[in-house]
Amino acid sequence: MTAHLSETLTLLLVEDDDGDAFLVEELLQEAAAPPRIFRARSLQEARTKLTPGIQCVLVDLSLPDATRLEALEEVLAMAPHAAVLVLTGLRDAHVGVAAVSAGAQDYLVKQDIDAPLLTRAIRYAMERKRADQTQLRLVQAELIAKENARTQRGLLPSPLLTSDAIEHLTRYLPGSGGTLAGDFLDAVQTPDGAFHVVVGDVCGHGPDEAALGVALRIAWRTLVLAGQTGGTLLRTLDTLLRAERKAPEIFTTLCTATIAPDLRSARMRVVGHPPPVLVRDGTVEVLEGGPSGPPLGIFPDAEWSVIDVPLGDKWSIMFYTDGLIEAAVGDRDELLGVDGLVGLVREHGAVDLDRLIRHAGTLSDDLAVVVVSRRTA
Repeated sequence: MTAHLSETLTLLLVEDDDGDAFLVEELLQEAAAPPRIFRARSLQEARTKLTPGIQCVLVDLSLPDATRLEALEEVLAMAPHAAVLVLTGLRDAHVGVAAVSAGAQDYLVKQDIDAPLLTRAIRYAMERKRADQTQLRLVQAELIAKENARTQRGLLPSPLLTSDAIEHLTRYLPGSGGTLAGDFLDAVQTPDGAFHVVVGDVCGHGPDEAALGVALRIAWRTLVLAGQTGGTLLRTLDTLLRAERKAPEIFTTLCTATIAPDLRSARMRVVGHPPPVLVRDGTVEVLEGGPSGPPLGIFPDAEWSVIDVPLGDKWSIMFYTDGLIEAAVGDRDELLGVDGLVGLVREHGAVDLDRLIRHAGTLSDDLAVVVVSRRTA
């Protein structure tokens, strides 16, 4: 009877007994696709031959420099990518069971081995290893998703708005890589009736940047509720950023606005950030006046100027991170840009957030958007 292996494998046989090694090698030659076999006579020799190219390891548990499960533990640590089958003697069958519990995919009793059994055991071990790795990836993905969701709840808080005079809409989307980054947003109404909004972006991607974004967002909310909305707020955020960042080159851009209680004007600071898009009495424009100053974390003595913006009776303001204007559009994957964004808003006649994001293009970076509008009767 001819044995069958589902693919040509690279296999390492860790066996000090020449007779047993010869038997295993001869049996494997009967397979339809005989594997490439490397042999090690000791655990020390196996260390030099356990490369990433080894897909399966057959290991004897009675080696000259390791015994019983010690040998298995060493092999599992050295080759986490490979399927592992344990070879035992007839008297050590119970050790084989313990080996499977310790992480081996299967065990074989040397006296019972024949060609079909050996090739079938290798094939099944490979499939079990693939299944184990798939399950591990699923568990890891689930854990990452839970961590991202937990962090995202910090990035996307419930706005503290006590009046219904303002309509407040937000969207937060990961870029094409799906990795959570440091974009953050928030909105707060203070007892004097003023509305405060922030959208920010910590440079870089990953959990450290996301955590830093959460810290900055919470600090912004705390400072606003404590009555600090001017230069003191930005200087405090700058100090916090420098204390919490993992590397000195990490900086943060943001746009923060305070809308007056009568809803007819706003004071904004554009801190190295893309300018907001304004819709006032049917006219779509980008905020003029240039940036208020550099991003946080660049210059220790930076100052940020105020941009006073008249709003009128009917208006909407869109704050966003650069993931929106860096979306790839068209066949040539050109960036949308600020002008393209303004053009889309004009084309739609208003800030239709979902439609706007859908038509913006392919996101390569995280995207955070806040739209605040004065409700009309």
